[in-house]
Amino acid sequence: MSQLSATPLSILDLAPVAVGQTAAQAFANTLDLARHAERMGYNRFWLAEHHNMPGIASAATSILIGMVAAGTSTLRVGSGGIMLPNHSPLVIAEQFGTLESLYPGRIDLGLGRAPGTDPATSYALRRGLESTGHDFPQLLHELQTYLGAPLPGQRVKAYPGSGLNVPIWLLGSSDFSARLAAMLGLPFAFASHFAPEQLYSSLKVYRQSFRPSAGLAEPYVMIGVPVVAAETDEKAQYLATTPLQRVLKRVRGDSMELLPPIDPKEMELLWSVYEKAAVYERFGIAIVGSESTVKDKLDQLLDSTEANELMIVSDLYHPADRLLSFELVMAAKCCRTAEKRV
Repeated sequence: MSQLSATPLSILDLAPVAVGQTAAQAFANTLDLARHAERMGYNRFWLAEHHNMPGIASAATSILIGMVAAGTSTLRVGSGGIMLPNHSPLVIAEQFGTLESLYPGRIDLGLGRAPGTDPATSYALRRGLESTGHDFPQLLHELQTYLGAPLPGQRVKAYPGSGLNVPIWLLGSSDFSARLAAMLGLPFAFASHFAPEQLYSSLKVYRQSFRPSAGLAEPYVMIGVPVVAAETDEKAQYLATTPLQRVLKRVRGDSMELLPPIDPKEMELLWSVYEKAAVYERFGIAIVGSESTVKDKLDQLLDSTEANELMIVSDLYHPADRLLSFELVMAAKCCRTAEKRV
């Protein structure tokens, strides 16, 4: 039995907006994907906080989590993540306490310390909070206090939230959050879907430094993986030009709406040598191919990382192609044939 067959698979969604599309259409696609994910057997469906990024509509992350949880029944739904320095810990405790009260046992709270945006927007978000991200451990402790059992003499409580112990994950793209997650005995999710450079060193730090906690006895690692799966390797390479163009836009600081796929050879006309290298540096862990190719490469990735769970990212232009990509990934895991789509 391959490692893939025994490894839970989850989905990270940013409510991607295609060129010419509205946010409302992107939200409808997100909900449709989540419902398909539940039927396919995916474990979690997380949404990520980003701001001032045309092409990414998941800014009001808690609201979208509520939408997805309301539209599904068994899927775990959460944040991948909430950028905690952008917010008052009390507000996040109240929001996720509300979500946990509405959808008990189905909510995850993944936390990051980056702003998820540019400096000007970060200032607009954090005005008055006086947070730069360096105080992330203190903010996390405050949040855990609000979600844990009330302490004697505790004057400020989150209601709803207090005593609900919503599962907290730490997210990161370096060893900072790896060390903090290890020290606190929390599960750790590494953002290798856009910053794979420190993947292996961060996982090593997390595992070697891990201290068991009341909630987690052993290290638990989830890694983000960009995957483009299609009927053939050639079709997948074609579809992958959409996320490649998106990463190129990110490298250039342009808006990040999804663009239609193009002939892979045409990518050479779009980027410079430097830009191509920068794109593939960020896309370095991506897996692109047919069901059999994806299965082999995911097994290889699991062999090298020993990840406990994989979080799949697949931002494709056509919703039907995106659904099929996730179906093929699950088919590779479960050794079954994916549904045929018109």
